[in-house]
Order: sequence, then structure tokens, then C-alpha cells
Amino acid sequence: MEDILKALVLGTIQGLTEFLPISSTGHLLLGRKLLGLSEAGLFLDTMLHLGTLLAVVAVFWQDIVYMLKRPFSRLSLLIIVGTIPTAVIGLAFEDFFEEISKTGVTVGWEFLATGLILWAADNIKKRGSKSIDEISFKDAFIVGTLQGAAILPAISRSGLTIAGALFQGINKQAAARFSFLLSLPAILGAVVLQSVKLVGGHAESIGLLPLLAGTVAAALAGYVAVKWMLAIIQRGSLKVFSIYVWLLGIGVLTAQLLGKF
Repeated sequence: MEDILKALVLGTIQGLTEFLPISSTGHLLLGRKLLGLSEAGLFLDTMLHLGTLLAVVAVFWQDIVYMLKRPFSRLSLLIIVGTIPTAVIGLAFEDFFEEISKTGVTVGWEFLATGLILWAADNIKKRGSKSIDEISFKDAFIVGTLQGAAILPAISRSGLTIAGALFQGINKQAAARFSFLLSLPAILGAVVLQSVKLVGGHAESIGLLPLLAGTVAAALAGYVAVKWMLAIIQRGSLKVFSIYVWLLGIGVLTAQLLGKF
């Protein structure tokens, strides 16, 4: 029962924070510490990523079918161009980012940085005019590079990619859609890399029920988060997320100063 509860908590955190601009890695790190949970383990972590992948597929299945049928369409090529810098940065600095994630030393500052980026993006989000069909390959490469930089623990992937798209003059609806579509190969790549490590003998013992519970929780929470974020980016403000991660960052820095984190 304890393993199932842990998986449900981590799955819900993973699903919600993967697509809301508040950083899933940073929240998972905080969640484990605050709840006294140990590391999720590579097997469970892989399944949580699979859950969030299913959430994106459920929302954007029509775009996915379109790209699969037309692998050389402009949208498909834009996703490929955006994925290249993400993959290069992720593979080149994998060990470095993993070490930072384990220590959590920079998490507080990264939450503060995420807030600043979101606040700046919100101020210019109404100025963009480019539709999804007008996104250039240069735009895709820049947004993909920012996605690669978001490997840092508390830098939000969705926040940085949506902000980057808005900074490039892409309208807010297209910015959110492109951000989530660009997450597909990134999440799939993480699942594949983790699966390779599992085959290499790095799996830990965990029951089937906790795995299923975590995966379903991540998928359901992720689906809700994607839908919610699409609505917020069209009608709401990103500044509420800025304030949230600022408060979180200040809390983490204070805890570190007091030796509690």
C-alpha cells in the first residue's frame, strides 16, 4: 500500500507539473523531500514519463496522425528541427544535469528564474501574430534549444518553450500547441534512454500495482494539465505561475539557508 501511495503521489506531481510551467523535476525533488519519499527508482520514473507521453498523445492525436502520415510535412520538419538541439544538449550534458538534480543546490534560484521568464513572456504574449503554419525553422531551433536548457531541475520545460515561442512572435495558441508537440520526442527520448538503462540491469524491485497506479495518475493529471494550460494561455495570465514559483524559490532558498534542505 505504501508503494502504491508513493506512486500515486509522484505520478500526480509528474503529470501536473510536466505541462504546467512550474517544473516537474523541481517539484518531484521537493515532493520526495517534503513527504519523506526515497528516489522513485528508474523503473517507476520511466513509467511516469510514459504516462505523461500518453497524456499528450490523447490531446494531440490528430496532429500526431497527420505527422505520421506526412513525415516530410512542414509541421513534422519543424518538430525534427526543434528536437535536434534538445537532443544534443541532453546527451552532451546528461551527467552534469543529473548531478545537479541529485544535489538540488540550484533549485531555488531556478524557480526564481522560471518566474522571471514567465512574467516577461506574459507581458508580450498578445503581440505575437505567427500561426503554427508561419513558424520558421529558425523559430523551431531556438525553442528547441530552450527546451534543452530546461533540463536543469527547476527550469520549466513547458514554461521555457512557450515563453521562447512568444518571444519569437508566435501567437499564444500556436506557442502552446508547438510547445506540447515538441515535448513528444523529448519525453519519448527520455523513456527510451531510461529503458536502455533498465535493460542494462539498473531496474529496482517494484510491484505491478504501484507501476500501474503511477502511470495512470501521471496520464490523467497530465491530460488535465495540458487542457488547463491550453485554456490559460488563451484567456488567462502566466503571471500567477510566476508568483507561485517565486514563492516556492524563496521558500527553498530560505530552507537552504536554515540548513533544512
